Amino acid sequence: MTVQMHDPRAGSADIRVNGRVISEDSINREVQYHPAANLRTARRNAATALVVRELLLDEAERQGLSEITPEGDETREEAMIRELLDRNVDRPEPTEADCRQWFDANRDKLRTPDQHEVSHILLPAPPDDDELRDQARKQSKELIRQLREENASFLTLAREHSRCPSAEEGGHLGIIARGQTTPEFERALSRLPVGEVAEHAVESRYGFHIVLIHHRDEGRPLDFEEARPQIESYLVESVYRRGVSQYISILAGQAEIQGIDLDAATSPLVQ
Repeated sequence: MTVQMHDPRAGSADIRVNGRVISEDSINREVQYHPAANLRTARRNAATALVVRELLLDEAERQGLSEITPEGDETREEAMIRELLDRNVDRPEPTEADCRQWFDANRDKLRTPDQHEVSHILLPAPPDDDELRDQARKQSKELIRQLREENASFLTLAREHSRCPSAEEGGHLGIIARGQTTPEFERALSRLPVGEVAEHAVESRYGFHIVLIHHRDEGRPLDFEEARPQIESYLVESVYRRGVSQYISILAGQAEIQGIDLDAATSPLVQ
């Protein structure tokens, strides 16, 4: 793989894959799908995804897959990449022994999901606006100080400052279960205290959330038969992702890539 580095910010110089330019406009359009802590990181992730996509499409065309029929809402390019990966990356089925070994090593992770009764104050800030995120971060610290040190009313501050529709209800979101919120917000709930405002705001793609958990119903451990479908799915996906990553590395090693260091790429279809 030939890699030429220019300015370390993705998009500051031409990015080319086998002579084809990844345009500024395409990076700007792609960046919305790669939320990150700052615009620089989001743009780099977007550029990397486009480079990987170009590598896969080049190889799909080389293998004569341009006439593949799309399925459902797929675009032609998505169908080409799907078929390419189906033909070149295995999805081995885990054995029962594989599943039991993983079960025994990860019993603490195999539980029914916790449920939380939650209120929050949302201070919105887009992931690509560093200045606004810094302002929201500072505001969240001040509101948390008022709530923890001055016993300010959560309901009142939520109605005054939150930019979520729940503000009308004093920030009350009701019972939150798995899959109902963004992954980063969901992951934070199980580690936050119950009955008091968390010391730090939860940062998400939408901004900063000042969180109050009213009640937590903890999940119960799963037995092997209950957990087996989940384990099988995880093991298949884990092996498949490694296979895709290795396949992309092979393609990258055969390509001429300029303008970006493609040191850790994954398929845009399996992120």
